[in-house]
Amino acid sequence: LYLMEECARHKKTLIVLDRPNPAGRVIEGFNLRPGWESFVGAAPMPMRHGLTVGELALYYKSHYKLELELHIIKMAGYSPDRGPGFGWPTDRAWVNPSPNAASLNMARAYPGTVLIEGTTLSEGRGTTRALETIGASDLDFKKVLELMKKKAPQWLKGAIVRECFFEPTFHKHKGTLCHGLQFHTDLPQYKPQAFKPFRAVALILKAIREIKHDYPIYRDFAYEYVTDKLAFDVINGGPELRAWIDDKNAKPQDLEKALQKDEKSWAKDRR
Repeated sequence: LYLMEECARHKKTLIVLDRPNPAGRVIEGFNLRPGWESFVGAAPMPMRHGLTVGELALYYKSHYKLELELHIIKMAGYSPDRGPGFGWPTDRAWVNPSPNAASLNMARAYPGTVLIEGTTLSEGRGTTRALETIGASDLDFKKVLELMKKKAPQWLKGAIVRECFFEPTFHKHKGTLCHGLQFHTDLPQYKPQAFKPFRAVALILKAIREIKHDYPIYRDFAYEYVTDKLAFDVINGGPELRAWIDDKNAKPQDLEKALQKDEKSWAKDRR
């Protein structure tokens, strides 16, 4: 979007070589709320928008009424709903787009695990499985997983979620043994339409809040150039998810109803 704005300002042509979205086509999350725009959220779309970068460019040009010459070089054979890659061509190597984006499995889990950046929990930075694992040195994730399965087992379908232990060499919980959970989408049981990482991670945090109601979940620090809002809310593009986690009377079906409203709205806009 920033590149497109500059191209429009300077009357430059932009050519986008389209590429796969490794998280696939599925939509998930709250739409970004007005006033919550940031470096990690630019437009009223959910965390998991399901667009390719070429499609995003077309959306931004329309939504922001940008006047620029835009050319999209289309992909051949892109089949985001078809196995075995479900959007990622299995005959292509995975090249890290970021130091902590080390695998296709990470990309599939990321729309949920990225939420942990705004918390005191470890998202696996300092390990070889960053943003595939979630844990802490002072929580029992066996109890967390048991409560998750009890509260909303439907949110754990489509992938394997297993207990694990890890010790970060840097970042949060550095040098301490963490108990946690790891997501696995790199096996035949992976079903992209069923796997809902945003909901699964929301459920992890809800379970923690219920097990240890006074646990300090949220990090209070400047995040991606934003200093006046809670990082967790900036990542979400609004405060709704945190409100649901902290409301002891809020149930999974309440979050499901709210998310579906936004997801259906974005599906229409996306089309």
